[in-house]
Amino acid sequence: MLLVLASLFVVLNRVSLTLVRGEPWLNSWPIFVWLACSVILHLFLTNNLPERDPLILPIMMLLAGWGLILVARLAPAFAVKQTLWLVVASAALLAMSLLPPNLRLLQRYRYSWLLAGTLVLGSTLIFGVNPSGSEFAPRLWLGFGAIYFQPSEILKLLLVIFLASYLADKREILVDTQIAVFGWRIPALPYIAPMLLMWGFCMILLVWQRDLGAASLFFLVFLSVLYIATGESSYLIIGFLLLLVGAIIGYELYGVVKLRVIAWWNPWKDPDNRAFQIVQALMAVAAGGIAGQGVGQGAPTYIPVIHSDFVFAAIAEEWGVLGTLGVTLCFALLVNRALRIAIHLHERPFRSLLAAGIGMLFAIQSLLIMAGVLKLIPLTGVTLPFVSYGGSSLLSSFVMVGLLLRLSDSDSRLPRGWLRKSLRMREFAP
Repeated sequence: MLLVLASLFVVLNRVSLTLVRGEPWLNSWPIFVWLACSVILHLFLTNNLPERDPLILPIMMLLAGWGLILVARLAPAFAVKQTLWLVVASAALLAMSLLPPNLRLLQRYRYSWLLAGTLVLGSTLIFGVNPSGSEFAPRLWLGFGAIYFQPSEILKLLLVIFLASYLADKREILVDTQIAVFGWRIPALPYIAPMLLMWGFCMILLVWQRDLGAASLFFLVFLSVLYIATGESSYLIIGFLLLLVGAIIGYELYGVVKLRVIAWWNPWKDPDNRAFQIVQALMAVAAGGIAGQGVGQGAPTYIPVIHSDFVFAAIAEEWGVLGTLGVTLCFALLVNRALRIAIHLHERPFRSLLAAGIGMLFAIQSLLIMAGVLKLIPLTGVTLPFVSYGGSSLLSSFVMVGLLLRLSDSDSRLPRGWLRKSLRMREFAP
């Protein structure tokens, strides 16, 4: 029933967009692909993971369908690519659902997975390209013909897997072997050094690439998973102080950081040049009002890169405050379900930390981009999961949801089909 409600929203909005533009109805074929993916995922998961969390799949497909409409609205030339990536991402989700319940393959080879992801990310320093073709834009993608893939999207999941596995094995030691440094209690260096080394290597690569949005995301996810595993609030305080120091250094060393900070602090000083994006985004949000201008009836395309970094502004203009609250609520529910899975799996540390890490990854990434568009923080340039254009982002988000569904099914402490059996027994009860 939840998927039916999501389908009604997606189909009606696609019909509205087609009528507004006066397009041929054949241009709406991506929605039929979305419907087919929804039905296949539902039927397959019902058979393979009958005790999965019932809210996660409808939330994900609602956001993904909304994203297809936005790509068709804002960048029609990319609609076919996004639809094909949706099919690939759905297949990857099904593959994740077939993993063994204990996920030992991920836990046992944590160093191998993270090292492989880091090497692929490092290869962009040599073979990296930018789909725009600009010589001055950062080369964060690997190109295979007409297909472009951003390794940092998968690396963020591999980092969460590594942290969950390492902290599941070492968290008791990290808590019991703490030492005092200037009044702060921190773990002994021999036990935390491997984790810091692997994480630091990833951060160096990301900063070297000038992908500072992904670097900020990695750092905040690292802090959140470390805090969840140990419960030490001092790590958060130290981490945010280090983040502040890093921001100051980045401001002095990187022109792109200085530009974003200046545009955030007072965009009205240079609204036609350096702060053009953020000014146009604020105007789009203001123009949306409560209910929005209506799909296809606003002017969000005045904002550069609207289909990727600023898609939240397009939602605000054409669906209004109601649309932005709807998107925010969807992400809040998704994070809530992930943390609920983590709590129920507290007796299995790796799986619990993995679910919590995925939930925090969704929470931090969505908050960074939404707050950046609303000028609450400097813009980081990360994508809005499921909604923004980008095959790499869509694929990694679907893989993470597949893991959540796998974890939620193994979370069940009742035998499969217990509800049907209990109802059947009541029918024959005296």
